[in-house]
Amino acid sequence: MKVAVAVSGGMDSLLSLVLMKEQGFDVMAVHGHFLPPSPAWGEVTSGLTAVCEKLDVPFHALDLHEVFDREVIAPFVTAYKAGLTPNPCAMCNPRMKFGILFDAVRSLGADEIATGHYVRMEERGELGRMLVRGADSSKDQSYFLSLVPSDTLRRAHFPLAEIFKKDVMGLLDKYGLEPPIPRESQEICFVPDDDYQAFLLSRGKMGGKGPAVLSDGTKVGTHNGLWRHTQGQRRGLGIAWKEALYVLDKDVSRNTLIVGTKDELASKGCIAAQVNCMADPADWPETVMIQTRYRQKAKPGTVTLKDDKLVINFLESHSRPTPGQIAAVYTEDGVVLGGGVIESPIL
Repeated sequence: MKVAVAVSGGMDSLLSLVLMKEQGFDVMAVHGHFLPPSPAWGEVTSGLTAVCEKLDVPFHALDLHEVFDREVIAPFVTAYKAGLTPNPCAMCNPRMKFGILFDAVRSLGADEIATGHYVRMEERGELGRMLVRGADSSKDQSYFLSLVPSDTLRRAHFPLAEIFKKDVMGLLDKYGLEPPIPRESQEICFVPDDDYQAFLLSRGKMGGKGPAVLSDGTKVGTHNGLWRHTQGQRRGLGIAWKEALYVLDKDVSRNTLIVGTKDELASKGCIAAQVNCMADPADWPETVMIQTRYRQKAKPGTVTLKDDKLVINFLESHSRPTPGQIAAVYTEDGVVLGGGVIESPIL
């Protein structure tokens, strides 16, 4: 059985390649060029070619930048125009890494795929082989994989499942390897300098100024574009008021930003669409753990599936979930039961 290891040029994927080969798998290394042609293409490709020659591993570089633009970047821009705050990494995984890229490597003869994600796949009784949080809780990336179909994940390997990020560079030194891209990748790979506002403007016309109002309709200021704001935001509103104001919602049809006090941010739950169930919801525990942001501790709640959407109710105080972000559902011990794209909060 041949396994394609997805290598970005960074340290995590390079260590994954080494570990898969060390464990005796028949491996090939595959790099997907997701961004437009640039001098960096040649640098990364030549660096990976040299590393793979040293490891005696076949290497393939694939130009996927046009499909990446269509499947990830264009929907990212469209979502912002619609008043959402999308999570492109969570969309890239099912559409690209475990979608288009996986299809491509199978045409090269690979049966399975391996990546440098910090997650685990474990047998969990009647649920079968399930996605579980990685051992390194500070780097756990299961949230970003919650939209990948379970059938696909069961053909995937995650060599960094038990590895801690702080140990990666030392392990590569042990093998005498240096990644072609030694620095950490930026937050969103296709956004230069992590300036998403400048990037969105470069992709075409975005929305302009409009009123900022309280929930009762009282005008308190002006916004410079709904796409510049996200739910829960406090800084950068440019509104002078007797108490701190936060973004509560965005009314795209009226180009209106709705703001309010911190108390008004509280939410009872949310509705999530584009649902991906890792296990039959009938087998989910009555109480599950819900995570609605990457850098957030999961909190207890209940979930029901209604009209192909997840109806999520929190059991304790929770800040308002952001439409466009991901709601990932876990068991108390970190098994991913499913996920969906947040459509609206329940107030």
